[in-house]
Amino acid sequence: MNTRIAMAFAAAVLALTACGRKPAAPPASGDFQAQVWVLPAEVGSMAPDLVRAPDGRILLSWINRREGRRNVLQFSSYTEADGWQSQPRTIAIGNSLSASGANAPHLLATRDGALWAQWLQSRPDGAGHDADVVLARSRDGGMTWAQMTRVNDDRAPAEHGFAALWPTGDDSLGIAWLDGRAPADATETQPESAPATANAHAAHAMAGMAHGEEDAGKSTQLRVNGFDMNLRRGADVVLDPHSCDCCQIAAAMTPRGPLLAYRARSAENVRDIATLRFENGAWSAPKIVHADGWKIDACPVAGPALAAQGNTVIVVWYSERADKPLLQLARSTDAGDSFSAPVELDAGAPVLGRTAVAFDGQQVWVAWLRENGQGQTLMVARYSPDLQRRLQTIEVAKVGARGMASGYPKLLAGDGMAWLVWTDSEGGVARLKGARIVR
Repeated sequence: MNTRIAMAFAAAVLALTACGRKPAAPPASGDFQAQVWVLPAEVGSMAPDLVRAPDGRILLSWINRREGRRNVLQFSSYTEADGWQSQPRTIAIGNSLSASGANAPHLLATRDGALWAQWLQSRPDGAGHDADVVLARSRDGGMTWAQMTRVNDDRAPAEHGFAALWPTGDDSLGIAWLDGRAPADATETQPESAPATANAHAAHAMAGMAHGEEDAGKSTQLRVNGFDMNLRRGADVVLDPHSCDCCQIAAAMTPRGPLLAYRARSAENVRDIATLRFENGAWSAPKIVHADGWKIDACPVAGPALAAQGNTVIVVWYSERADKPLLQLARSTDAGDSFSAPVELDAGAPVLGRTAVAFDGQQVWVAWLRENGQGQTLMVARYSPDLQRRLQTIEVAKVGARGMASGYPKLLAGDGMAWLVWTDSEGGVARLKGARIVR
């Protein structure tokens, strides 16, 4: 039975409490609690990303959006020993820098010490949601970002975005994104193989919009490519010519190669979660994680979350069963070749399709949002590595934001603890909040 833990904090921050199904005695040994993690982001900050660098640092990125100012993409680094670096550093700035909690920027650090950043750039002369995926690289720890390129190599009036990054070597990366350039009857398919090296390798969602017509006349593709240290590109590979239009892609590294998870879309608009892996110079065919059979004629803006350690992979996703929201998680022990029967994380009308997952080898951590008439609540659960036991459920925070304004939480785990960031709202203005989940 889950425990309920009351905690008090300073009046300047939100109360963070652990919760369960009924009040209980003080937590048993080994239970975790949420503590306020003060972030360096200013008022107006949103759309976070949270990743770990090869040297162990935690990297946090965000967009600062203030009325009357240009949007700013910034980041900072953190260690438990030293805290945050002295000042956040700016990656990009401009009115065309898209501020979307669903189509958020991403950071990646490679072993050569370089930092990579990806974000969405709206087209000044475009219409609707036309935008490009932009990639930049810094050779000096993020002080300057002189190198920059468009990931999608077309000029088509179309949406591009919802990207995911992973390292392909010490100084190169792979990137996957959703690409709306193709006509609806496109027959382009995936090549039988794709090179293993890097040299040959949206704002509307924040408003809660789901494509009713799925951009009539267009077919959204799942594409991948690779970039080397000089941002030289390989050749695009189309992994799925007909994917869901606005659901996030997730990527995780396994000993057998990078694994991608995304929301596939059948001709009948069944939108189940699928995975692909790059191994021995080729991408595998998509495999459905679990045949939910969820048919919906509009994009739910709810992609999967993915975490891996060794050959163990955990995926968590949103679906609906009999028109009722459902969050599920499943485990693979063969690097994503197959997944066990899903475990129900949460279900019912309050459940939102915005999740995050982390796996530290000792436990699986999952974060998600719920919303009812009283507002939104950010939750975290801990599971045993085999997902057979829920170890604890923690109510991390009451969230002042409503609807899509709270964006998507981000979660990391390691060193016997977890770190969590999310977008809140104070006086109608976005503000990043953070928590450390510790014993």
